[in-house]
Amino acid sequence: MWKPIFADLETNKNLNVNNCSCTFILLGFSYNWKIQILLFSVFFGTYILTLIGNLCITCAVRWDYRLQTPIYILLANFSFLEICYINSTVPNMLANFLSESSTISFSGCFLQFYFFFSMGTTETFFLSVMAFDRYLAICKPLHYPTIMTVQNCCRMGAGCWACGFLCFLLPIYLISQLPFCCANKIDHFLCDPGPLIKLSCEPASGTEIICAIYNSVLIFSFLFITSSYTLVIKAVLRVPSAEGQRKAFSTCGSHLAVVSLFYGSIMVVYVSPTAGNPAGMQNIVTLFYSMLTPLFNPLLYSLPNKEMKEALRKLFSSVRFRQNHGKGF
Repeated sequence: MWKPIFADLETNKNLNVNNCSCTFILLGFSYNWKIQILLFSVFFGTYILTLIGNLCITCAVRWDYRLQTPIYILLANFSFLEICYINSTVPNMLANFLSESSTISFSGCFLQFYFFFSMGTTETFFLSVMAFDRYLAICKPLHYPTIMTVQNCCRMGAGCWACGFLCFLLPIYLISQLPFCCANKIDHFLCDPGPLIKLSCEPASGTEIICAIYNSVLIFSFLFITSSYTLVIKAVLRVPSAEGQRKAFSTCGSHLAVVSLFYGSIMVVYVSPTAGNPAGMQNIVTLFYSMLTPLFNPLLYSLPNKEMKEALRKLFSSVRFRQNHGKGF
């Protein structure tokens, strides 16, 4: 009577041991060679522009003393986060475009999973803190200097990084302990929880529930941001002058655009990770928040902002001056 039970336990144990040597195949964007090269060129160009744009904002805030204020410190952290975020998946995706076999090891898959989702969670926290900053600046201007000091801003930023990288440790561990058959095909260009759970050789309803609970962080942070900007809009509409309203909306419009693009795409996929979205649609939607949002962030935050544009002009002038005089930057 006990033999089948011990046999099942031994089988699961062997499957978990063999996970370390398991290889996943990322199907991603599987097309003919010419289309692969075209997609590589487009995504590589997007990748380089994203790195340059976010690096410029980070350097501008770092070297311009006028931007050493809480909102710009948060923005510099956010831009640096976008650089790390896009580097967690895009280099591997670009390499797969030029490779005949788009394989990734078990450890490589879960490392990508951990860093991609940890930084995505960190981004939701930073967006929430930036919304809180705008709420204080517009709705509580007298309290803003005492609450949102540079020291408190740095503490909030450190908290965003720490919480973001701690949040997904449990889901990562639980999914990595599922028994997988080797040479599994993931119909995605990155290691995603939904396809990984579906590849398990046994039901994982408990893990799915825990992942759904963790994904509720997205909903709570989105509700917090929505509530903050609802109060901001109400306060702005009470401003008597049209110029004051325009200035207030311009400072918040870029943030709202980033929030809409990021949350609008990410909630389609991850509020319910095993909801059965078509794989092609998942790839496209994932591209929005993993590549397009980091690309648009520098444009949305710098173009409407006179101080940021002035800081970027100063940065570029400094670079040209040093190049002309043969000095290192």
